Amino acid sequence: MKIPSQTKPAIWGAVGGAVALAVLGFTWGGWSTASSSERVAKLRAENAVVAALSPICVSNFQKQPNVDAALAELKKISSWSQGDFIAKGGWATMIGSTSPDSAVAKACAETLGMSKT
Repeated sequence: MKIPSQTKPAIWGAVGGAVALAVLGFTWGGWSTASSSERVAKLRAENAVVAALSPICVSNFQKQPNVDAALAELKKISSWSQGDFIAKGGWATMIGSTSPDSAVAKACAETLGMSKT
């Protein structure tokens, strides 16, 4: 099959246009692949869980009998190890779970660190 010479520029233009459309669509057009959409959805779900569970952690921390002493001790610790302090104290271990959630512990420590008490 012989392609007429007048159609070759049109074919190359269509190929170039398709490539340009794909590049523009994925960079500026907001298109995404299934794997990147799944990654974003998973991250949003994890953030929602942390946002829902961190107030429970704060409440657990504040219900202990020596809350003022524990809060003072928490504020003495460097910010990067405050989440470990909360996790070791058991306040970030939710009902039905056997181990503390490190993201919840970190969010709980941040919230408690902002408290004025």
